[in-house]
Amino acid sequence: MRDYSDYDATGLARLVAKRLVTAGELLDAALDRVERHNPALNAVVQIQEETARRLIAEGLPDGPFKGVPFLLKDLAIEAQDFPSNYGSRLMENTRQRGDSTLYTRLKATGLVTFGRTTSPEGGIGAVTEAAVYGGPTRNPWNLAHTPGGSSGGAGAAVAAGILPAAHGSDGGGSVRIPASSSGLFGFKPTRGLLPAGPYRGEGWAGMAIDGFLTRSVRDTAALLDATMGADSGTPYHAPPLREGFTAALHRAARPLKIALCDTSFTGTAIHPECKAAVHAAATLLQSMGHHIEVARPEADTEGMMAAWTKIVACGTAASVRRALSLKGRTLAESDLENVSISALQYAETITGADYVEALAKIHAYGREFAQFFEGHDILLTPTLAEPPAKIGRFDHTRSDYVDYRTGPDGIFAYSPFTAAFNASGQPAMSVPLAISGNGLPIGIHFAAAQGQDELLMSLAAELERAAPWFHRRPPHFG
Repeated sequence: MRDYSDYDATGLARLVAKRLVTAGELLDAALDRVERHNPALNAVVQIQEETARRLIAEGLPDGPFKGVPFLLKDLAIEAQDFPSNYGSRLMENTRQRGDSTLYTRLKATGLVTFGRTTSPEGGIGAVTEAAVYGGPTRNPWNLAHTPGGSSGGAGAAVAAGILPAAHGSDGGGSVRIPASSSGLFGFKPTRGLLPAGPYRGEGWAGMAIDGFLTRSVRDTAALLDATMGADSGTPYHAPPLREGFTAALHRAARPLKIALCDTSFTGTAIHPECKAAVHAAATLLQSMGHHIEVARPEADTEGMMAAWTKIVACGTAASVRRALSLKGRTLAESDLENVSISALQYAETITGADYVEALAKIHAYGREFAQFFEGHDILLTPTLAEPPAKIGRFDHTRSDYVDYRTGPDGIFAYSPFTAAFNASGQPAMSVPLAISGNGLPIGIHFAAAQGQDELLMSLAAELERAAPWFHRRPPHFG
């Protein structure tokens, strides 16, 4: 057998099915890598080894990932066996009421969940440096840099070879940003394709959705096939797929009309290495038979981000209120980090009418982007406007939430592309096609019209065959 980290999740499951390795041995391998790598990364938390051993002993379901180690993000996804901090000291070690539909479906695949991965407080950052974890989560490609956020712990753990795939979630790029920063594949499906219930109806006015960080396209495809579909009472339904994600891997994308945008959506310049990387991707796509033209959506992106910022502030305030109600107390000064405190203060200035207007802006933006995709199959950009930021640049010590999000050195300037597709509800992905001059990953971002998830996945598989990345690993982890 090759080394554990030489396999993706699908490959490990095949070893288990052939009885070449046991689920217990794979868990041992994952825990060994946590012990070796996590002190440097600070990516894995809430380890429940006894629970994982019990799941194996009770007999794992005969699903597509039987016996494969797995981690849940420490935010949102409810799993009663796995307490969560939600990235916050206020909610430290919270035990959920039960299992979410998503976790129930993941469990049915035979995955062996053994803990959680770090996230920023409330999921409102593009980095993962929450105080509840005692320090920042670091990028295995360079420990002085961030692996992104809010699914930063998942990105760091998968990139470091602790496990081949992990759960994430994406409300403004939180799967795609760490995928880009950590050299992984990250896919955000169409709004409503994955279940959010039964304990939540929606996240951030429907802009948040779950997803996965993986090293191979086929792992994401199989995870989505196993978990997609509306749960009872959902407020959003995605258009039905034709065949499913795994089937799409084997169907070559037709020659596509691809719009190349090498500035932000507001026309501002991006880092030269990111601009060069997206042009190199365009050249690759042309060699594969696709048509490239330079184009930028005509949409009110700044207005959308102002609305997004209001909605997230209100969502943060609602989450804090629920947590305090459950605890039966008022907010203490030490409960939250500065950015979250500022978000609460900002939320107090937002009226009900303001919130409804913000939601209308998000919906209008989705229609503007839908119109753009009537003339294009794919929109091609970098995932981020620059390579991964250094640790500390976007930590939550700032005391102005609005400036943190939309100021000149804020999250929106750093990540000007990803949140657009949370607002529009369209599928989007980050593909690990480039490396910066100093050895940091640069993701390339692709988006398609709502419901065109299979087209996007077909393109991902085509790119993976044309420019393989699986064996490109951080030099000091494996």
